[in-house]
Amino acid sequence: MKRTRALTAVLASVTGLVACAGLVGCAGQDVTAKAEPPALERFYQQQLDWKACDNPKLDPVGGQCAVVTVPLNYADPQGATTTVAISRLASPEPAKRRGAMLSNPGGPGGSGLDFMIDVGAAMTPDVRAQYDLIGMDPRGVGRSAAVNCHWPRGFGLESAGVDAASFAESVATQADFAARCATTEAARLPFISTRNTARDMDVIRGALGVDKVSYFGTSYGTYLGAVFTQMFPERSDRIVLDSAADPDAYGPVGMMQAMGPANEAALDLWADWAAARDNEYHFGSSRAAVRATVTDLIQRSAKQPIRLGGFEIDDHTVPTLLFVGLDDQRAYEMVAGQLRQLVDAADGKAVQPDDQLRGNLEHIFDTKDGDGSPQMAVMCGDVAAPRDPAFYLRNIEAARASQPVFGAFANNITSCAFWAPPAEAPTAVHNSVPSLILNATGDTRTAYQGAVALHQKMTGSAFVTLQDVSIHYIFGRFPNTCVYSAVNAYLRDGTLPTSDTTCRAD
Repeated sequence: MKRTRALTAVLASVTGLVACAGLVGCAGQDVTAKAEPPALERFYQQQLDWKACDNPKLDPVGGQCAVVTVPLNYADPQGATTTVAISRLASPEPAKRRGAMLSNPGGPGGSGLDFMIDVGAAMTPDVRAQYDLIGMDPRGVGRSAAVNCHWPRGFGLESAGVDAASFAESVATQADFAARCATTEAARLPFISTRNTARDMDVIRGALGVDKVSYFGTSYGTYLGAVFTQMFPERSDRIVLDSAADPDAYGPVGMMQAMGPANEAALDLWADWAAARDNEYHFGSSRAAVRATVTDLIQRSAKQPIRLGGFEIDDHTVPTLLFVGLDDQRAYEMVAGQLRQLVDAADGKAVQPDDQLRGNLEHIFDTKDGDGSPQMAVMCGDVAAPRDPAFYLRNIEAARASQPVFGAFANNITSCAFWAPPAEAPTAVHNSVPSLILNATGDTRTAYQGAVALHQKMTGSAFVTLQDVSIHYIFGRFPNTCVYSAVNAYLRDGTLPTSDTTCRAD
């Protein structure tokens, strides 16, 4: 049963728990100031040793992998180093190759070694021939000396639940996550940041022996791409930012809050779809009835966690499961099937989760493949978060009326509230580097208005809208003739659309 201890007692127990915890750069001083190029020469001129990747996706398609050595702290290039794992899908026609394309699949904290397989498949053959496609596990992620704080569960984000007692549980959980990171990764955390990953990308460029790099990034990868263009405009070639984040809103508060209304809107569309199939799913024959099924399940799980497949699913988790599924409108059937399993289990029926639901639950709870601490290491290392738990509780309660399912998720406290201050200020993005920005109006992860804001800040950009589609990450994931044509034309000859373009589903 849910704990009912007083909120104030929990808040008192975590006040000051991990205020600095011995982290280097705790006072917020600049510990990664730009070094003079001669001090970095050995990194830029290193020779890469390409080998088989030992990756089930890359190896069958001829991918090669290498390890790049970079400074842990760019302000101290003679000091400690770390490594960044990269992959290469070479141009199938080397005579037509014009350069290398770096990439990032999002997260933050997403492994990107095999990301470019799908992106490359979306390219026309003549475009694909022009690029060596470079995947990357950013510093602190995957094979790049992954951060591992040894959390008791996998995913670092959760809903605040239904009331103040549930929120108190989140405060305790997130404080514990931060404390574990401060204990296990104190020496490295100040240097796990987007600005340092951008610097790593420039070292990779030098090691590849090219003067400029093209780039394809999606989700958080659009923020990384925007930061790279700001820091290294002269090294930026053809830049595609798919499903884009507003750099001014990026971080553990603004970026998360933007997801609330977007996910509620997506839930409305899914509820309409499910209502039309009440004979199959039995959630109700109207949007309101389907929504009532969802909110009732959340309330029930708060009183008695749902036991399913060895997991206990409560009001922190049910909205998170819905969030995972609503980023692609083609997954409506999957979302409905998972909700049906949850409702049946809550009703006491003998249910075993299907493979998809089990996979999602393992992602949230299990730690056998590591935990979600790399994601929070990057986000918390980039942008400071408000430290007062009351700030989050006020926002949660204010959002409940208009965001009854996702307001408590999008406004909840994260471990960043208990993290040491970032070593550097966030990057102010305002440049004229040519780029192509893509976004769907129904995107639930990087809300559409964020892409519009990035387009305004990157004055040399062109903007392609995918209208009335709920999808996050388009090129390489959601086939669309109009969007794909715009991307391929730009990558082929560097020509951006002369005006903003609106595409619709095929």
